[in-house]
Amino acid sequence: MTAKNKLKNKLNMKRAYDAVSEDDGFRILVDRLWPRGVSKERALIDLWAKEVTPSTEIREEFHHDSDFFPTFKKEYLAELNNNPAVPPFIQTVYEHLEKENVTFVYAAKDPVYNHVVILKEYVENHFPRN
Repeated sequence: MTAKNKLKNKLNMKRAYDAVSEDDGFRILVDRLWPRGVSKERALIDLWAKEVTPSTEIREEFHHDSDFFPTFKKEYLAELNNNPAVPPFIQTVYEHLEKENVTFVYAAKDPVYNHVVILKEYVENHFPRN
């Protein structure tokens, strides 16, 4: 059994343009750029983790085109695997999940074909094992 199965709190995803709710818990912005038209006061972001987002190069190649999503996913996973900022990020997420829900906040319009779906799955699959 993995640690994620033992946690009572949830790792969620939510658009930056959606209303903040108490159930969000610890809110992490996981976009390289700040969402257009969203004030810092309204966003209520606890952590901005732009260092774990896709590089500009692969993000621009993908350009939110679902046909390119498999290639984008492969390239982004390779970046995550080689990014020294990822292990401490996962540890931070895990530590907050022990106390409260964690919500990855993002700006993309498509809730299925975006980097946050990949990041969430990656983080869940790399939680520390008990």
